[in-house]
Amino acid sequence: MSTGRRSAGLLLFRVTEDGDAGERDVEVLIGHMGGPFWAGREAAAWSVPKGEYGPEEAAEDAARREFTEELGVPVPPGEWIALGEARQRSGKTVTVWALEAGLDLASVVPGTFTMEWPRGSGVQQEFPEMDRFAWCTPEQAAERLIAGQRVFVDRLRAQVRGAATSPDA
Repeated sequence: MSTGRRSAGLLLFRVTEDGDAGERDVEVLIGHMGGPFWAGREAAAWSVPKGEYGPEEAAEDAARREFTEELGVPVPPGEWIALGEARQRSGKTVTVWALEAGLDLASVVPGTFTMEWPRGSGVQQEFPEMDRFAWCTPEQAAERLIAGQRVFVDRLRAQVRGAATSPDA
């Protein structure tokens, strides 16, 4: 059953070369989800910088807004590559674009959210939306990303590798 909820995000990447095989590949920038639920978890606790949006906002605008909110830096210039949509277990539909760009992780200042913690305590605490970021190989990303987002790294990797063998490359 569809919840009708939608989320959009932007996956930064940088192209790498395997010196031995001479094959192009990628590293992607992902973030560890903040807050007490994700503390101490590594596997399936990372995400593409993304967030929900309503019918009044275009998906691209939401992806740009969420990137800026979650990393505290503007979206780097460059051409966005559509990676399509994927439906998550929750029923939410996530749309992601990729952007080839470098980013110095020291410049990142994560946005925050407030929630009652511990639950039922009446105490409001502030937590980072994402508490750390890392450049990851596709294999590292497959271990770290929540299951429903792994497809975006696979799609990006296929596009980058395909571009290396196309006559226009």
